Amino acid sequence: MAGTTVADGGLVERAFTAAAAELGVAPGSAEHAEQLAHVRATMGESKITVFRHLYGDEDRARRANTAFEQAYGALVDGGRIAPVPGAREAIEQLAADGRTVVLTTGFARATQDAVLDALGWRDLVPLTLCPADAGGRGRPFPDMVLEAFVRTKAADGVRQVAVVGDTSYDVLSGVRAGAGLVAGVRTGAHGDAEFRAAGATHVLDSVASLPALLAGAG
Repeated sequence: MAGTTVADGGLVERAFTAAAAELGVAPGSAEHAEQLAHVRATMGESKITVFRHLYGDEDRARRANTAFEQAYGALVDGGRIAPVPGAREAIEQLAADGRTVVLTTGFARATQDAVLDALGWRDLVPLTLCPADAGGRGRPFPDMVLEAFVRTKAADGVRQVAVVGDTSYDVLSGVRAGAGLVAGVRTGAHGDAEFRAAGATHVLDSVASLPALLAGAG
């Protein structure tokens, strides 16, 4: 969602800084800079997985994750997010074309719901998924893509699934799931080189271009 359909203006990094401070990592320190670089490189991955990598033991990782989710939720509640231009219209057009849209995220369910509420998107799509909804494994694992395929029953085979995201982890999850179309979008964390390296079939300026791409693909 963030970076693909939702423009959050860098709130992930701001929330991470708050979470790191909770663990005693001072903003502006060398340790903070090193950790922030890892956060940027792993955008799209489940946040608890990122914190497990950074802080090692489970208790510290969960403390950091809780602090992150609280900080991000507060920023969202403060009106700091907006749809990517054309994103809602694209989702509505896909639905009008008879396609089923599922929104996925690396955030926890509470944060995902806060984003949906802030945008007024609760009823926009029939299904939203976070890592916990797919057995706990987020991107780059294929679980959320496959969970969407199984739950919606909207396709006869996984090759009929299209996966779109702003990070290499989004792309990799789609490739691993066997999706027929896997596109990176230039509105978020990663760019063309990362998308192609991860196996993207397409790179788009924005998710707003998706309905036309799918219509052209038949």
